[in-house]
Amino acid sequence: MDEKQPNRTATMITGFTMLLLTIMLIVFSEHGYHATVGALKLFFEVVFPSLLPFFILSDVLLSTGMVHYLGVWFEPLMRPLFNVPGVGSFVFSMGLAAGYPMDAVLTAKFRKQGLCTKTEGERLLAFSNSADPLFIFGAVAVGMFGAPALGAVLALAHYASVLMVGLTFRFYRRQDGVKPGEGVVVRGIHQRALDALMRGRAEDGRSLGQVLNEAITDSISTLFMIMSFMVLFAVLIRVLTATGLMGILEIPFGVLLRLVGLSPHLVNAAMQGFFEIDLGSAAAAHASAPLIQRLVVVSAIIAWSGLSVHGQVASVLADTDISMKPYFVARALHAVYAGIMTVVLFRPVQAVFSGAALPAFAARDFLLQGAPGGMMLDGLHLSMLLVVMSLASLALGALLTGFLRQIRRTWLALRYR
Repeated sequence: MDEKQPNRTATMITGFTMLLLTIMLIVFSEHGYHATVGALKLFFEVVFPSLLPFFILSDVLLSTGMVHYLGVWFEPLMRPLFNVPGVGSFVFSMGLAAGYPMDAVLTAKFRKQGLCTKTEGERLLAFSNSADPLFIFGAVAVGMFGAPALGAVLALAHYASVLMVGLTFRFYRRQDGVKPGEGVVVRGIHQRALDALMRGRAEDGRSLGQVLNEAITDSISTLFMIMSFMVLFAVLIRVLTATGLMGILEIPFGVLLRLVGLSPHLVNAAMQGFFEIDLGSAAAAHASAPLIQRLVVVSAIIAWSGLSVHGQVASVLADTDISMKPYFVARALHAVYAGIMTVVLFRPVQAVFSGAALPAFAARDFLLQGAPGGMMLDGLHLSMLLVVMSLASLALGALLTGFLRQIRRTWLALRYR
């Protein structure tokens, strides 16, 4: 049987587009150079120290069977709410703490190990893709807006809309849910969790030294893939701006913003945010528009996360059968939800948190002060703090789930006595 031939039109468009971009990069090489330097500076000072500990620890937790243990405990919580297996709680928690594309990395690993089905992986990826608190509170609220209190507005809108996306996508392909007879058993959950832990450890079989070695190698490889996408899209945006093509691409965004009643001064920010989250957020924060409108656009950009992040996610999922189509729909839906929630929460959250700020984010230049070496150390400390907070949240959730299960068991015993 002949192999499937590529689409002729799509191949020609892609090929000539890449050729044009290469020529533009040669002509505007200075712009490409400065964009590359800026992207590398951002990666090594913020992204690398923030994500590396999460990547390594997630591999270790997966190999030791702890993820399997937590999955059994959280099955009664994750299945009714989001229609995903209990191990999804680990992806959700680590995604909240570490941000993009931690969720995609873990979802891909779970799919390869058979911990979730194709549909469950797509549901999980739809709502676990979120920005980390360091970016929202620090880089955006303090670094870009110069107002720490705005971090609460953006964070609550972002994470509330994440849950809304999850509740929406629980109905995605409902026919692919749990098969009859595979429901959660009420009795003996702790013992079943321990059995799952031992089974997960036995299935992995590697020594701790080998696990650490491979976890570090894989984590570094993934991080440098992320760095490459950051550089690629930073150069792309800079070159498109230098050639004037960005103005042409902004036309549909201008029409869209006018339809929803937003200032035309935010068009450039929306266009940049479509490609890259950091550049778009910075442009929106400094645009000549009312504060609430700038926050709405920034919130939508953070939820959309940019084609740069989408490229990272696609690269991570390349070896799995998980489709990117539900992911794109979820990101667009997340952007809409986040924008609406920003409008709803702006005034009440501002009234409550107007004078509050996390101590670590009290200075506007907290991301820029000190040498890169010091920044890497600070980023490592903050990442470790977020890991502890994430695991503590999981433990609290497990205790709450166990308490609710005990109430249910007592109620059933009284009812059928």
